[in-house]
Amino acid sequence: MKDNYKKIALWQTAFLGDAVLTLPLIKGLALRFPGAEIHLFVRKGVEALFAGQPELTGVHGFDKRGAQKGMGAARAYGADLGRQGFDLYISAHTSMRSAVVAMSSGIKDRIGYDAPWYNRFVYSKTVKRRFDELEEVERLLALGEPLGISGQAPEVMLELPNDVVGEAEEFFKGLGEVPVIGVHPGSTWETKKWPEHNFAEVIDRCVDAGYKVILFGGPDEIGLCNAVLDQAEHADAVINLAGKLGLQQLAAHIRQLDVYLTNDSGPMHIAWIQKVPVVAMFGPTVRRFGFFPRGENSTVMESLEDLKCRPCGLHGGKVCPEKHHKCMTDITVEMVWNTILQKVEESRESRNG
Repeated sequence: MKDNYKKIALWQTAFLGDAVLTLPLIKGLALRFPGAEIHLFVRKGVEALFAGQPELTGVHGFDKRGAQKGMGAARAYGADLGRQGFDLYISAHTSMRSAVVAMSSGIKDRIGYDAPWYNRFVYSKTVKRRFDELEEVERLLALGEPLGISGQAPEVMLELPNDVVGEAEEFFKGLGEVPVIGVHPGSTWETKKWPEHNFAEVIDRCVDAGYKVILFGGPDEIGLCNAVLDQAEHADAVINLAGKLGLQQLAAHIRQLDVYLTNDSGPMHIAWIQKVPVVAMFGPTVRRFGFFPRGENSTVMESLEDLKCRPCGLHGGKVCPEKHHKCMTDITVEMVWNTILQKVEESRESRNG
């Protein structure tokens, strides 16, 4: 490894939340190599979220589910990267496709994890991921150890364009001075979803308490959000923004919330990294995997029962293998509501100094 690099490629083409979790590593790289260009490579469709990040020179989308699907496309993409003057390549992703991109780039200095086994033949320097010991942010920071990056994760903020933030601020001014609760009932994985009727009941309690409620969801979650509202008595009082916001707008709106109620999902990470109070339901996954919302403002809600089947996988699945889904149904409305009440009080006290 050299003492100085001029153009760095950081590869993380997993899910939205995984890309957000690279921000402390990006900050660490910027502090270690202040004169370097840092380019982030993410799954296509995610790149807009990072367009305003000052540490980054460029953000690039890799269309691994579309035009760049397949190993041939991965080899071609890597070869193209190798012609762009990068002198350091760091991969936070452990798939075979990511390894093919790295190897095909021909970039001399390449850093990756030492597993899977083939990574040892792909990267010029490998580090242990230490999955059972570290949280994901620290696992990612470990990729910087060969470069002299170590210690506590640096403070970092998701930076958004001023006009986008300004639009969100104006929107929230129109809501008055009451607490605003954001609700996101979706997740990529079916078993990570808290029951729809529970979300509906929490929404009704929020409205009864005089709070404003905003419902969030991606374009593919419009139907889910409508189903939740169909089960809520006060659906007419809810602001439904499902499918109406791009990633930058979503992040700017989340930033203004008093509390964000969510399943284990990508937007959950957008919330905690902006220091928004988070209430997150964890069922098939567990905290020790290291992907939970960090910070003193975040609370993970879990079943109080010691379920032998939990966790059932790193991501969850389409259906509960045990057919009961107790890991999520055991999380009661009362548990969640009491946590929201506490966070609203803390949020208001913090804003009022």
